[in-house]
Amino acid sequence: MSRKGTGSIFILLFFLNVLDLSSQTIQKEKHPLTVVLKIIETRYNISFSYADATIHNKKATIPDENLTLIEVLDVLKDETKLDFELLDNRFVAIKINKPLSLQNNIQKLDEVIITNYLTTGITKLNDGSITIKPETFGILPGLIEPDVLQTIQSLPGVLSIDETVSNINIRGGTHDQNLLLWDGIKMYQSGHFFGLISAFNPYTTKQVNVSKNGTRAKYGDGISSIIDMQLPNDIDNVFKAGGGFNLINADVFAKIPLSYNTELQISMRRSVTDLITTPTYNLYKKRVFQDSDLTNFNQDDEAIDKNEQFYFYDITAKFLYDITKKDKIRFHFLNANNKLNYEELANINDRNEALNSKLSQRNSALGLSYTRGWTSKLSTTAQVYVTNYDLDAINFDIINNQRLIQKNEVVDGSAKLDINYNHNNQLKLNGGYQFTEVGISNLEDVNNPIFRSFIRDVVRSHSLYAEAAFLSNDAKTNLKFGNRINHFPKFNMTINEPRLSFSQRFLNNFRFELLSELKSQTTSQIIDLQNDFLGIENRRWILSNNNPEVITINNKNIQPVPIIKSKQASVGLHYNKNKLMISAEGYLKKVNGISTRSQGFQNQYQFVNSVGSYQIKGVDFLVNKQFNNVFSTWLSYSYSKNDYTFPDLNSGISFPNNADIRHALALSGVYTYNDIKFALGLNWRSGKPTTLPDYANDDPDDNTITYTTPNGSNLDNYLRADCSTTYSFNIFNRSRAVVGASVWNIFNQKNIINTYYSLDADNMINKVENHSLGITPNVSIRVTF
Repeated sequence: MSRKGTGSIFILLFFLNVLDLSSQTIQKEKHPLTVVLKIIETRYNISFSYADATIHNKKATIPDENLTLIEVLDVLKDETKLDFELLDNRFVAIKINKPLSLQNNIQKLDEVIITNYLTTGITKLNDGSITIKPETFGILPGLIEPDVLQTIQSLPGVLSIDETVSNINIRGGTHDQNLLLWDGIKMYQSGHFFGLISAFNPYTTKQVNVSKNGTRAKYGDGISSIIDMQLPNDIDNVFKAGGGFNLINADVFAKIPLSYNTELQISMRRSVTDLITTPTYNLYKKRVFQDSDLTNFNQDDEAIDKNEQFYFYDITAKFLYDITKKDKIRFHFLNANNKLNYEELANINDRNEALNSKLSQRNSALGLSYTRGWTSKLSTTAQVYVTNYDLDAINFDIINNQRLIQKNEVVDGSAKLDINYNHNNQLKLNGGYQFTEVGISNLEDVNNPIFRSFIRDVVRSHSLYAEAAFLSNDAKTNLKFGNRINHFPKFNMTINEPRLSFSQRFLNNFRFELLSELKSQTTSQIIDLQNDFLGIENRRWILSNNNPEVITINNKNIQPVPIIKSKQASVGLHYNKNKLMISAEGYLKKVNGISTRSQGFQNQYQFVNSVGSYQIKGVDFLVNKQFNNVFSTWLSYSYSKNDYTFPDLNSGISFPNNADIRHALALSGVYTYNDIKFALGLNWRSGKPTTLPDYANDDPDDNTITYTTPNGSNLDNYLRADCSTTYSFNIFNRSRAVVGASVWNIFNQKNIINTYYSLDADNMINKVENHSLGITPNVSIRVTF
């Protein structure tokens, strides 16, 4: 061989070696751990579960594609010094890898106390709050999709008397006393299909934080609870998309990297109810529209409601732009809408007449936030947003030649500056300022007889808050305390709201918990008439006016509406060992400034305007046992006594709250085998309080109903069994499908969720009963890319 040929081979081998070394260098380049985890999730069809603080500032190399999942986790463990625990074939928990000297004394070095609380994707923290991650959510009885507001009803102390997500009762409070935040923006509408489906798409939600007490000082409003829904806030340059449908709606979502420092997150969901009629839709329709203007008409008038058209949709978008490593801008958009149209026909004097009635409910929001990381310890976030809620109805009464227009609008604008200072792992400080302006208007317009009323109120508030969080070196002691100061210039009033959360671990497996808070809110929902807004969504938002007495505006009496104030304290004891968790928590809550109009009375107090309070004492008990990450079962029981006190009613004597559910019991189990999940559950609770007519003393000639003691009786006990199952499988490279089926109310139990009484044309008393959903099946299929 010639020297020239030998030299060529040498040069070729040299460059091949250089290329191989270059390839190895690229392969060994370290990337942010969030990016590496996303690649591994896509490669092996798994999901990682972790606290954000656990992987903060961690980096790793991208593992070789030829490695098995177990080998990849071992590599990551060596590089990051974190513990990667394979829970099953789909979920991996990431924890801080503790020295052997500490493993027998503590369970975690962060704020996580219990992972897989009830099911995968639900975590309990040592400040008393619950975190739900829809992406890693397992399964719950009756649910085949991670509906946020349905999921939280599985928590002790949380239920919905009428089975809706627009009327969630948390420790005896009304739904308007819950603060719903979507990426930091306050929401005034929570449900689609007028309450049967959550209005928030779970597939673009990263996590949901739920707090029933001991709320952080940065949160205002929401005297019953905080439900904080957060979208992904970090750019990981990984494309992800998916879509699916069930017998009610279809949706798509996508997370699209636009460049190395920009990302777009979008989602769209729309009902199929106006395109195809399904058995599930018919059951939902029967449940929602019962006892409404669509079903309540006099057959003798030969009026017929038909050609009803109903649909809903929601659209969300979030744009992420990392200007620099320290400067980040986020843009938020949401629009959720429900629309109903129906035609009313009548034959009057041998002439056919038809008019179209409408109902529209919408919540839209725009927000912009800017985060600056000044140092590794100090960061600030500035946010501005505007949220708008509209409830509009046009109701035609052909027989009486009457047209009624009703409108309720909320415009809420806010500017907030939040400051975080992490001194070290043991001490963290948070503070800030928030300005809020809320304007609420109510319109009623009748053409026969001519009447028009338009009232608009505006309340502005300035809030300062500060909070300190302390975590001991051994993670056994956790303390958060803070204060929020709200000033209302219109009322020349300042309200202090101290907050406390204390947790102490002892005897390795026991934890003592103390939570307390004072809170206030200026917004509430009332019912003027049960048939308002076609009788479907009859609640309207109003603002506190803090008037000491009745005033008259535009010939309409304006009742006093004070600022609602609450104080709450709870004590808990928790035991957690060998995947057995036993929890007991007692609480006391007192709420002042509520109006009878916000409580939905349908008895002798239906048209009475009075201001009072309610007090609830209760205990929440939970036992949760997990077996080898395959089977999880839990039993929860809640006892509570919830009483009203209105000085002007019932001689000032306390009587049961409309939401006084004395006993509530839930028994559920979840079984996971490879890619198959199955859940079965039973829910039982005592009946809702009701008021019976006093037939013995009723005068049929006075055009009124005489009642017995308010809420002196109860409806029959409520009982419901649900089941659900899902199966996931690969369909294409890096694509996965999930099919599911569920049955709500398996045994078709005839549960009565409300009863009231009315007079007919002959002044005879009629009993009206509202029923819950009967047996309701649903199926779904989803694909994720």
